[in-house]
Amino acid sequence: MNLGRLLLLLLIGYVIVTWIGIGQTIFNIKVLHMKSMKESPGMGEGYEKTKPWHPLYNIVIFSLLGCVYMRGLDAQTLSAALIAGAIWAIICIVVDLVGWVLIKHPWRLTFKEFYVDYQPWITLIYIAIFLGPVIGYLIVR
Repeated sequence: MNLGRLLLLLLIGYVIVTWIGIGQTIFNIKVLHMKSMKESPGMGEGYEKTKPWHPLYNIVIFSLLGCVYMRGLDAQTLSAALIAGAIWAIICIVVDLVGWVLIKHPWRLTFKEFYVDYQPWITLIYIAIFLGPVIGYLIVR
């Protein structure tokens, strides 16, 4: 296991999917004229319409990065992929809790909004992140 490489790829993936989601939200509001969080309840229509796409972003990006990670290992094994996926998923769950629920900012969500109202999307996202290295393993083997 190359922990440094694993964490760097996780950071890259997390930033990419976050910016894709933000970009899609801005596109929905500015180009498609959907309501923003100032104009509608919750996070706004522009954001709400992005939710079904979130698992897709994650499965594509984290599978590609999982492939990069697995190719960099001397021995590509299913157990290495499962461990990598578990590490990625656990770190993302903790970072999301801190960054999207506990720290106060304009896009902050309550625990209920993030872990209950955001279903099934948040669960599918964490499954996609976990499966990223496994799919990467299946591609490179």
